[in-house]
Amino acid sequence: MAINKISSSTLAALKKDATTHEGKKRLDDGGGLYLLLAVKGSARAWRFDYTFAGKRKTISLGSYPDTSLKLAREKAAEARALVAAGTDPSNARKEIRATQQKAIANEKLEASGLPPVDSFQHVAQEWFDNQKHTWSDSHSSRTLAYLEKDLFPWIGRKPIAVLEAPTLLECLRRVEQRGASEAANRLRAVAGQIWRYAIATGKAKRDIAADLIGALSPHVTKNFSHIKDPKQLGQLIRDIEGYTGTPMVKAALRILPFVFTRPVEFRCAKWEQIDLDAKEWRYVATKTGADHIVPLADQVISLLRDLQPLTGNGEFVFGVRAGARPLSENTINAALKTLGYTSDIIQPHGFRHTAATMLAELGWNTDAIDRQLAHKEQGVKGVYQKAQYLDERKRMMQAWADYVDGLKVGAQIIPIKAA
Repeated sequence: MAINKISSSTLAALKKDATTHEGKKRLDDGGGLYLLLAVKGSARAWRFDYTFAGKRKTISLGSYPDTSLKLAREKAAEARALVAAGTDPSNARKEIRATQQKAIANEKLEASGLPPVDSFQHVAQEWFDNQKHTWSDSHSSRTLAYLEKDLFPWIGRKPIAVLEAPTLLECLRRVEQRGASEAANRLRAVAGQIWRYAIATGKAKRDIAADLIGALSPHVTKNFSHIKDPKQLGQLIRDIEGYTGTPMVKAALRILPFVFTRPVEFRCAKWEQIDLDAKEWRYVATKTGADHIVPLADQVISLLRDLQPLTGNGEFVFGVRAGARPLSENTINAALKTLGYTSDIIQPHGFRHTAATMLAELGWNTDAIDRQLAHKEQGVKGVYQKAQYLDERKRMMQAWADYVDGLKVGAQIIPIKAA
C-alpha cells in the first residue's frame, strides 16, 4: 500500500494558486489519507478513510493549511494503529470528547461546591429526583435523610463505578453500631436501587449492594404497642371523652379506634374522599398503591358531621388552619400522652393491632379483617381479595363500633361474631 504520495511542492503550488488541480476533487496521499479539495464554503480538509467491522468509514483530520501535511500523516498513522488494535477511531474520538466534556462539567460543579458527574452523590441525587414524584412526602424526606446522613459524607464524591462492597459495608456498619439495624437494612436496599440505576445509565457495571445481602444483622420487627385487654380499651375510650385539647384533635382521637387505618392515611384524610351519605371513605393505600374502602359506622358519620363546621371548608378532615394542612405526625401521640398513654402502652398504629386481634378472637373472617387493614395479598389469594368482602366489612365495622361503644360505658362484653 503506497503512502506519502503528496509532495510538499504540490501543496506549495496549491497555496500560491487556488485553481491548481481545478477539476479534481481530492489529492490522494495513500493509505486512506487524502486532501479534499472541493469543500464548498470552507477550507480544504484532510480526510481519512478506513474499514472497521466490515464497514467503510471516514473521519476528519483537520483543515489545510492549519493542519500541515506532516501532522495529517501523523494523525492518519494513529488512526491506522487504532484500527489494527481493534478500536474504531471514530469511537475513540467520541470517548476523548466525552472525557473532555466531563472534565469541563466537573470543573464547573467543583467551582459550585457540587459533586462530580459520575460520583455516587451525583448519581444518587439523579436517581432520587427521578423517583420522588412516585413517593409520599414522608418517604421522600426519609430516603434523602438516609443518604445525606449516612452515605454522602463518606462516599458521596467517589466515582460510583470504582466503589467496592467493603466500602459500602463500612458505611452501613456505622448505622448498625448506633443501634439502627432497620435503617441499615433499608439503606442497603436504597443503595441497591441507586446502583441498578447507575448500571442502566452506563455509570456502573454491577450492583455492589447485592454483594451485601446477608452481611448485616437482620432487623427483628417489633409490633407497635397496642392494647390487648377489652377493659383497658374501654378505659382508653372513656379517657378520650375527657380530653380537653382542641375539638379537632379530640375528634381525631374519637374516630381513630373505629377506623384503624394507617396513621399517615388517617391524619391526611381528605373531605373529597369521604361520602357521608354512602358511609364510605375511599383512598389509595400507602403501602400497596391499591384503591381502598373504609366503611364508616354510624358513630363515625355522626362525629364527622360534627367536625365539618371546623374543617369542612378546607382540604383535610383532621387539618389545622381550618383544614388547610393535615395533622402533624406527633399530634395524636402527644394527645395520647396527655391522657397518660405513653408509646409503650399504645401508639396510633397500635389501634390496627388492637382491632385486628379482638375481631379475630371474636370470630370475624380473617380475610375480611386483612382486607380492611389494606394488607397486600399475593398470588391467587390476592386476586380473590379483589372481591373486597365489602358487605361483610360493612357489618364488621358497624359491629366493631357498637362493641367499642359498649366497652366505653362498661357494658357486658358480648361477642360480635358475623352472622
